[in-house]
Amino acid sequence: MATILIVDDHAVVRGGLRQFLADTDDLEITAEAATGAEAVALVQESDWSLVLLDIGLPDLSGLEVLKQIKRLRPNMPVLIFSMFSEDEFAIPSLEAGASGYLNKDSRPSHILTAIRTVIGGARYVSPTLAEKLLAGVAPTGRRLRHESLSRREAEVLLMLSKGTSLTKIGESLHVSVKTVSTYRARILEKLDVQSNAELTRYVIEHRLG
Repeated sequence: MATILIVDDHAVVRGGLRQFLADTDDLEITAEAATGAEAVALVQESDWSLVLLDIGLPDLSGLEVLKQIKRLRPNMPVLIFSMFSEDEFAIPSLEAGASGYLNKDSRPSHILTAIRTVIGGARYVSPTLAEKLLAGVAPTGRRLRHESLSRREAEVLLMLSKGTSLTKIGESLHVSVKTVSTYRARILEKLDVQSNAELTRYVIEHRLG
C-alpha cells in the first residue's frame, strides 16, 4: 500500500481526496498538513510514498515547501496539486524538484494516473501541457488578468488572499517588507483591484486558492 501525505489548507480538499482514494486498493492518505510548516515537520519525522502538495498555503509558498522537502528527503516524490494554471507553475515546480503537476480541475481518472505515475518513479504532466512543451508553443487566446503575474507575484497573491501579513510573506520568501509591498502594488495594478479584500474576492471567483 502506497502511503500519501497531503498538504492543503482546505479541509474539504483533504477530506475529499481521502474519501476518493479510500476506494482504491493501493493508495492511502496516512497523514495531512494544513500549512507548509506542518508539512516540513512531518517530512522530517517520516517517509511517504508520495507528498501531494498545494501551492497556495497560508504560511509558506508551496514552491518553498517543495524545496525544503527535497533538501530533507531528495528521493521523496512530490506531486503538485493546485488550482493555478499549468502554464504558470508547472515548469517552475518541475525545476524545483516536483515529480509532476496536476490541476485540481482534473478528472478523477487523471488524478489516479498522476499519483500512480509519480509513485512509480516517473514524472507526470497533463497531456495538454505535454503537447505544449513538445511543440514549444505558448498558450493562445484571451489571457485572464492573473495570467500576467510573474511566478513570485502569483505566490504573493495567494498569501495575501489568505490574510498573511507583509512581514510574514517577506520572511517566507526571504525578501524585505518593502519588496513585498512592491509586489502587492504590481498585483493590484495587474488584477485591476484596489484592496486586499478585492484581491481575495478575485482569487475566490477564479478558484485560484
